[in-house]
Amino acid sequence: MPIIEARALSKTFRVADKRPGLGGTLRHFLRRRYRDVAAVREVSFAITPGEVVGFLGPNGAGKTTTLKMLTGLIEPSGGRVAVAGCVPFRRQERFLQQITLVMGNRQQLIWDLPALDSFRVNAAVYGIPDRVAERRIAQLAEMLELGEELRRPVRKLSLGQRMKAELLAALLHEPAVLFLDEPTLGLDVNAQARVRDFLADYNRRTGATVLLTSHYMGDITALCRRVLLIHEGQLFHDGSLERLTQELAPHREVRLELQDLQPAGTFEAYGVVESHQGHQVRLRIPREQLTERVAALLGRFAVVDLEVADPPIEQLIGELFRREAAA
Repeated sequence: MPIIEARALSKTFRVADKRPGLGGTLRHFLRRRYRDVAAVREVSFAITPGEVVGFLGPNGAGKTTTLKMLTGLIEPSGGRVAVAGCVPFRRQERFLQQITLVMGNRQQLIWDLPALDSFRVNAAVYGIPDRVAERRIAQLAEMLELGEELRRPVRKLSLGQRMKAELLAALLHEPAVLFLDEPTLGLDVNAQARVRDFLADYNRRTGATVLLTSHYMGDITALCRRVLLIHEGQLFHDGSLERLTQELAPHREVRLELQDLQPAGTFEAYGVVESHQGHQVRLRIPREQLTERVAALLGRFAVVDLEVADPPIEQLIGELFRREAAA
């Protein structure tokens, strides 16, 4: 049975329709007009327990609105949604005990107090006994490589330390479902990697379900086998990351380092030449012809090094969103 299920989930906001300028302001003051904006339109998907799913889309696509409906912060305008057997917007205690929401641009820790004090407040809110809370804090702190940092005021922590403390606070009640909205936002490369490693380890240890949104494709490729893509409020892909790559890029990139220099035009018979500079050549070859063409290259040229790879996933998805926007 799915632990997260959305069926024709929709959300429409009624917003003021005000024209620019002083005249528009006066007319709006005397006679207000409104229009409906569809933020999410009939989105359907199901996620089974233990899955780690990426939720992707450009800014304004409807990702955060969907997350807010899944976590019960806003009520849908249409369709239905169930999370852990509950209707989210009813905000039942049973539901709140099983979920958590982490937003990279929001914080729940008390700014001027040590993070440990915020953890104890959270433990009291969730009714966690002191001994159990202390044990969980110690376990999560070890996994997150946090120590004395938890005894410093939150305002004195680095961004990476603060984000890890936010994760600890969010996981203290051992939720079954994690909604993560940009959890590595603003972190440096090393801090991003540590947060990804922690989330992967936490998923393996606990079997928690994770729905992750991120603009950092490294988060998605490191953690998610399945991705949902949303554009202009509509879901237009639900499947494996590997299949998405194959659909978006019916070719592979082949990079060659040659022993000898070759004249321009030498490699046009083997594929589309992306670049040819000195001993370095980069080709784009159709997937179905890859084995044959690579064998031909190795048979004809003295190759020092050869690498075959998919185009970067962030490049492919960026191109897809641009095509959708232009359509």
